[in-house]
Amino acid sequence: MYDEIFMTEDPSKCSPRFWEELFLMKVNLEYLEGKLESLDGEELMKIKDNINCLFQHCIQALGEEHPIRVVNALQTLCALIRGVHQKNKSTSGFDIINMLMGFDKAELCMKNLMESLDSLLCAEGSESLKSLCLKLLLCLVTVTDNISQNTILEYVMINSIFEAILQILSHPPSRREHGYDAVVLLALLVNYRKYEVSGPLNGQQYKDKEEEHQSGFFSALTNMVGSMFIADAHEKISVQTNEAILLALYEAVHLNRNFITVLAQSHPEMGLVTTPVSPAPTTPATPLGTTPPSSDVISSVELPLDADVQTSNLLITFLKYSSIVMQDTKDEHRLHSGKLCLIILTCIAEDQYANAFLHDDNMNFRVNLHRMPMRHRKKAADKNLPCRPLVCAVLDLMVEFIVTHMMKEFPMDLYVRCIQVVHKLLCYQKKCRVRLHYTWRELWSALINLLKFLMSNETVLLAKHNIFTLALMIVNLFNMFITYGDTFLPTPSSYDELYYEIIRMHQSFDNLYSMVLRLSTNAGQWKEAASKVTHALVNIRAIINHFNPKIESYAAVNHISQLSEEQVLEVVRANYDTLTLKLQDGLDQYERYSEQHKEAAFFKELVRSISTNVRRNLAFHTLSQEVLLKEFSTIS
Repeated sequence: MYDEIFMTEDPSKCSPRFWEELFLMKVNLEYLEGKLESLDGEELMKIKDNINCLFQHCIQALGEEHPIRVVNALQTLCALIRGVHQKNKSTSGFDIINMLMGFDKAELCMKNLMESLDSLLCAEGSESLKSLCLKLLLCLVTVTDNISQNTILEYVMINSIFEAILQILSHPPSRREHGYDAVVLLALLVNYRKYEVSGPLNGQQYKDKEEEHQSGFFSALTNMVGSMFIADAHEKISVQTNEAILLALYEAVHLNRNFITVLAQSHPEMGLVTTPVSPAPTTPATPLGTTPPSSDVISSVELPLDADVQTSNLLITFLKYSSIVMQDTKDEHRLHSGKLCLIILTCIAEDQYANAFLHDDNMNFRVNLHRMPMRHRKKAADKNLPCRPLVCAVLDLMVEFIVTHMMKEFPMDLYVRCIQVVHKLLCYQKKCRVRLHYTWRELWSALINLLKFLMSNETVLLAKHNIFTLALMIVNLFNMFITYGDTFLPTPSSYDELYYEIIRMHQSFDNLYSMVLRLSTNAGQWKEAASKVTHALVNIRAIINHFNPKIESYAAVNHISQLSEEQVLEVVRANYDTLTLKLQDGLDQYERYSEQHKEAAFFKELVRSISTNVRRNLAFHTLSQEVLLKEFSTIS
């Protein structure tokens, strides 16, 4: 029968019931796609009428009572779209829409197709049928490498399928069954012609719709980010499959600031590690605003520390996942995922509401981040993890990143983002006078070690990077602590410790100063960048030059060769009043994150990579015909 379609004659001329019978028979995907592949563009044009006819009859069959026909029609459409698209690559002036449907019928054809898919997805019917509908939509969305050049998507957008996808997500059983496909589909659709003046699925539309179904979208993402994390703790991460989920999480956080409130909702159904689907009733996620999140805060010591059991929220899960992904940035997909994690954290760190939640003293959590085994540090015992506001876990994650990525293949871009996240959090603490009980010393020593690394690898690094932008950011973090520390450091003694740390490590700051001085007095390309660092070091140098002589004379007078920390602190406290510092401007200001100007290229590339991956994995045989046929074996 396929062979007859590939003749120039109309197959139903000789056998009037041709199309009816075609869809009662098992689809032979390989044969059909193979046939399409074997023809060149011109040969294909000759049988265009039959292809158009097949496409239309597929769409008609979607409205049939017989599930068998519907299944066969869906699979045939997948094969047709993929097969004809392969041709598109090699032949110029070849129009896929004309080839599949004919220009004149395209609009009506696609309208009928989308309406059928919509009603199949929203019906009470079979889950495998819905799964096949989503696969067909994914197939439509990913046939081109560049999603914005996919002309078929215009029609998908006009006949919005958005409602149906969100309905699937807001219904727990169908969410468990189809969550991944549905979320990936949304993430890809949002990226269609995103940077044009009126991207068809603009943020607003996404936002309004998402709010209606917020808890569904949220639960789907939570379960997915959750299971993606839990699965990964035990095996090598499949970073590629998860890029799509991270993209969805990013779009949700970035396009819809209200979604940030959702990140914070407690969620005891974390860790649905692929449980067998059973008809047991499931509790839907608490809709927004019905219970204050603080009603089930984890602060009791008895709770098991097991990630699968502890009440959690999307943010904790995301932080844990980031701690795994950000460890190994050597291959490209991991580098992309690490960057995306940091971009998501950037959006969170500059959001007022998210900050209020992160810093809330009444909301304490234990977050067991993944730490890289390193030679020179002892393995931290996880059992005595303190319960702290979540911002501490974010800072821990940043410190962990700083400490573990000082290598020749230096991930400069990730370091810059990491320091920016810390800076944005400090700006919030300064503005709102939040005194966070955090081990700031760990951050200070990580930052100083990073400066030492930059200096000792100056030549190698300067060949590829402007290390002075990073050095300036680090020095300015110290300036932020020096200038405003009294407003946000937890105690006066932590302000003293800051000075102790600067004095103790004065050699590193002295070396940095002579390095930037050397480069800013030469006429080389780094002159301007280096001289900014020279200026930024003024207060750190004032502190060192003011206290060092005092410490030395204290040691001489008291005949002590090595002062203890307590003795140094005593000298510091006694000599504050004679120290003069310059007021530096703009330390607590930053540029807000903007995707379109800075990150468009990254997201285009990411979406392309996700599309290719989804397309590769869309093996339609995953929905083996056997399962479907068993399900619909009673053809009445």
